[in-house]
Amino acid sequence: MNAQFKKGVLELCVLAQLDKGDKYGYELTEAISQKMTIATGTLYLILKRLKDEGYFETYLVESQGGPARKYYRISEAGRTHYHELKKEWEQFITTVDELLK
Repeated sequence: MNAQFKKGVLELCVLAQLDKGDKYGYELTEAISQKMTIATGTLYLILKRLKDEGYFETYLVESQGGPARKYYRISEAGRTHYHELKKEWEQFITTVDELLK
């Protein structure tokens, strides 16, 4: 998959996954990696930026087999941002599809 395509839509994919429910970083990476190849470091940079922008909250959950896991939960501002981006994405792909015909 074209790297520029992925770069432009990865934030939307992260928001979509967290809109479905809380996830910890590795779990989120795995969910997205099942559909496209991504670098873990790239994902964590996006998570940090979105958290800094107030779109996520984090909390720790103790793990039986190791250190506590940091979970990400989408905030109301994040949910609003997600739905706005999703609408823009849908308009964008409709336009591109029309141009490709």
